Amino acid sequence: MGEFKKTSPYEDVPSRGYWRSGVAEQDPLAMEGLYRRKFKITRHDAIATAGSCFAQHIARHLKARKFNVSQYEPAPRGMSVELAKKYGFGIYTCRYGNIYTTAQMLQLAREAFGVAEPADRVWEREGRFFDAQRPNVEPNGFETPEQVLRARAGHLAAVKQMLLEMDVFVFTFGLTETWAHKDSGTVFPTAPGTIAGSFDAKVYEFQNHRHGRVLGDFVKLKRLLRRERDKPLKTIVTVSPVPLTATASGQHALAASTYSKSVLRGVAGELFETYRDVDYFPSYELITAPATRGMFFEPNLRSVTETGVNTAMGAFLAQHDPKGGKANVIRKTANVPQSDKNDVVCEEVLLEAFQA
Repeated sequence: MGEFKKTSPYEDVPSRGYWRSGVAEQDPLAMEGLYRRKFKITRHDAIATAGSCFAQHIARHLKARKFNVSQYEPAPRGMSVELAKKYGFGIYTCRYGNIYTTAQMLQLAREAFGVAEPADRVWEREGRFFDAQRPNVEPNGFETPEQVLRARAGHLAAVKQMLLEMDVFVFTFGLTETWAHKDSGTVFPTAPGTIAGSFDAKVYEFQNHRHGRVLGDFVKLKRLLRRERDKPLKTIVTVSPVPLTATASGQHALAASTYSKSVLRGVAGELFETYRDVDYFPSYELITAPATRGMFFEPNLRSVTETGVNTAMGAFLAQHDPKGGKANVIRKTANVPQSDKNDVVCEEVLLEAFQA
């Protein structure tokens, strides 16, 4: 008999490679085959988390499953869970608040290692002083600028320790839009005047980073960590499915959000394809897939429901937790204090206060 000859290279594509069988016919609560881990993480690995507000869900679920999510700036003993969250404790591995852009993460790492120092470090509001790089972690500010800088020095020491000791770094890409100090290029997590400080168009400028800038900043971060550390690092990148609250780009909010997420997803994909030590977890796709028909968003079409978070984290834990996936993660979530379940801290949402 003659040898069978393929008529198309698509004959060997598995079912998950076709839209009908891989998406349209899938149960959105248990979409199979979308995430397959590149490398293994264990409960002995020191895991550090950073990024946009959706990253808070990842840290919470990993903690609930007893993974070693490091904490370098714990809340003072006796502080309630609600008060600790208000002051930025326990949200991420360090008390840096949300890090929305790769430019901000690179800037923080450089500052922690003493490579560079951001400009315009202290903002003022009604006679109180705030850390411009994390204005939300001290809601009432400090009495003097000196107190701000002393607190930041302690924070940077913790960040440096984290960057040196972590085994797995989980970073969630959030935004391409940011505000920067014109003369120095220093970027900020919020626009001046939103939480503290005051906006001056002569001092600050709006930036909307393109693919090359976002990718370049993350590659620079990898190189910096490789130079400073003496052990290998595994990195897991994700893209936040949460749309922009507002845009300063002049575009429609939907178009601006689509642009931002497309750039970030493209960067995450390129990092995944380029580096063996970078994995991509598709939380963005799991939440926004057409098969979900929007069921994973709250009525505001922006906040992710707890079911959505559980579904995404179930897919992640099914690959990394030998105890299993989705069913267990929903059960385990019951062990998390109710106030901590879907109540993420997100400075960006404060922009809604400026809507006419």
